Amino acid sequence: MMKTYCFTLIIFLTIFTTGCHQKNDLNLDFEDIKDGLPINWFILHHQTGFSVTLDTTNAKSGKYAIAMEFTGDIVDYHAFTFKLPHHYDGEEITLSGYIKTENVTDGFAGLWLMVDPDTVWRPYEISFMEQNGITGTNDWRKYEITLDMFPSENNEIEIGGLLSGKGKMWMDDLKVTIDGKDIEKAKLYHPKSFPAKENNGYDMNSNIVFPEMSKLKIDDLELLGKIWGFLKYHHPRIAKGNYNWDYELFRILPTYLSVANHEQRDCVLVDWINHYGKISKCKTSKSISDSTFLKPDLTWIEKSDISLKLKDVLYTIYKNRNQGYQYYIKMRPYTGNPVFMNEEAYMGKEHLPDAKFRLLSLFRYWNMINYFFPYKYMTDMNWNSILQEYIPYFIKSESRLEYELIAARLLGEVCDSHAFLQEGWDNVESLKGFKQIPAVVQYVENQFVITRAENTGLKRGDIITGIDGKPIGNIVDSLKRYYPASNNAVRMNFITNDILRSNKNYIQIEYSSSSGNVKQKIIKTENRKTWLYNFSKEKDTHSSYKFIDKDVGYIDMRTIAKKDISVAKQVFNNTKGLIIDIRSIPPDIFHMLAPYFVSNTKGFSKHTRGNPDNPGEFIFTPTYRIPKSKDFYKGKLVVIVNEETFSNAEYAAMAFQAGENTTIIGSQTGGTDGNISKIVLPGGLITYISGNGIYYPDGKETQRVGIIPDIEVRPTIKGIREGRDEPLEKAIEIIKQ
Repeated sequence: MMKTYCFTLIIFLTIFTTGCHQKNDLNLDFEDIKDGLPINWFILHHQTGFSVTLDTTNAKSGKYAIAMEFTGDIVDYHAFTFKLPHHYDGEEITLSGYIKTENVTDGFAGLWLMVDPDTVWRPYEISFMEQNGITGTNDWRKYEITLDMFPSENNEIEIGGLLSGKGKMWMDDLKVTIDGKDIEKAKLYHPKSFPAKENNGYDMNSNIVFPEMSKLKIDDLELLGKIWGFLKYHHPRIAKGNYNWDYELFRILPTYLSVANHEQRDCVLVDWINHYGKISKCKTSKSISDSTFLKPDLTWIEKSDISLKLKDVLYTIYKNRNQGYQYYIKMRPYTGNPVFMNEEAYMGKEHLPDAKFRLLSLFRYWNMINYFFPYKYMTDMNWNSILQEYIPYFIKSESRLEYELIAARLLGEVCDSHAFLQEGWDNVESLKGFKQIPAVVQYVENQFVITRAENTGLKRGDIITGIDGKPIGNIVDSLKRYYPASNNAVRMNFITNDILRSNKNYIQIEYSSSSGNVKQKIIKTENRKTWLYNFSKEKDTHSSYKFIDKDVGYIDMRTIAKKDISVAKQVFNNTKGLIIDIRSIPPDIFHMLAPYFVSNTKGFSKHTRGNPDNPGEFIFTPTYRIPKSKDFYKGKLVVIVNEETFSNAEYAAMAFQAGENTTIIGSQTGGTDGNISKIVLPGGLITYISGNGIYYPDGKETQRVGIIPDIEVRPTIKGIREGRDEPLEKAIEIIKQ
């Protein structure tokens, strides 16, 4: 998703592979030459409009330097790269080197460093100086960038130089160090076996008998879930991966469930914690800064009816909490969103996990949100009360469908449209249906309105009032809790996309026509995937940019491509106004267009990032800025948004909103911003959350709120029946005023 200026770069870096043999000599000074280029170095993302050459007149030292130059028409990213020949041991890798630049604009020059993990749980780690990149003309100067390594997961490491935008850069005398030592002296990594990967004798198939879920037992399990997650992310020996923490939960459960009173319960918990060894005093844990945006919420410890001894044990762990490497959590270095590592899915998606795994699913999810969801404070229900609410439902689920449904309800509690049902929800999908009638519905004026129908007898503007004999309002009320969403506008849009689904060959539709008469039709369904594919294919044939009026340009962000940007800017440069339509999720190229609308560098967003060294703490990043453009657009810009504008589309709208002559029109957007983070739950359930907080430079929120239009314009049923696009009409009117 998302979202940030770097995402397109990440995509093309991840698809680049080389199979060439590497020499031990890293050739970091570019003096070992073959066929006109340094041996074992490669042009990444090679295309016309960019050149890499040897330069003998501008070398920092020795005979050669590398020159990288933009020579084309389309601004893009380009890099010159080298893959390190071995798998190295260490915690940090640093790339340093000298760079010289000439007229670098519309982007930046810099070093870049990529750590490629050999695991599906952690994505590529990339540092490429975007926030402090080099612009303009500069003489030789030394720069450096650093990344965490985590050798147990590293697959390969690539280094190089990057030119994003126009201009020319030179690079020379690179150096790579690991933990401060020259790479030539670095130790090679030999894989370590983590005890957490082993079951340590625990029988995964062992059955745990849960007693009747009385209020007392629910309270006890709520406490266990919070302490289990607290230890997972704070206890140094557990957080480092020395124990299979899922199985340790299963191991303690039989004893814990048998306690008769609070005194026995607390003794069991203290003994359990002490079993994992004495904690050494931590000298590196830092106190919380006054500038911290969100502080860890440990009020549950103080408010719990636990003994002073147990409280003291927990507070001691917090004060001496784990620092550095975490076996279960990692934050992406650039975007700052969490990567939840080493979380097993266990049995396949066709089975109902037994009660202990269902409880694990709840405990795992609650603690992930509690410590690493940046918007936890914005949920409708206090997150501290969620465990008690859901423990009985998870334990009592009697079918795979029931488990999927209660898990979907749990996801809805985070009030985040990114918490969608990605994989493993086959029974829920089957319940919705794999067929649908060939029609498109839009939620307009609190009604489900047909906007397109084929061979159904329905007409544009017909209002659906019932399906298969059930009033549409009753159907919606039964569905709402299973559609995670940031606000009601996007939830109703999600429901609208599914409302005509079924497994039946025919559906009976009750509807109100333009005459006001209520009618019924029995309509044949079609294969949903086939119909959606054909409909999507048809939409993609629409022009991405065009003149919509004599002096008014139009850009459809749904279909715009990189190659279109520079052409569109030239075509529309002298128009009175330009309309950008973001009523969809666009490709991540808005950063190529946003500078067109600012004459000076302008801040448009800042983010919050979690802190694995102090789970639950979130701090603000510096403000992200749009660089000034030489070809500043002087006409009016009108941006159209609605409930389909969410995630990356909202981030794009924020960037355009920073323009000096921008008007946002439409209706409330999805309120779902921030790079997505993947979550895996027992039984093969896969979902996501917004992993970092996105705010305006003044701290104003976008999550749940969305991008607020300057002028609210919504479609009407009357307009739909007349075939009009009322927000687009308003955009043209604003430009012509």
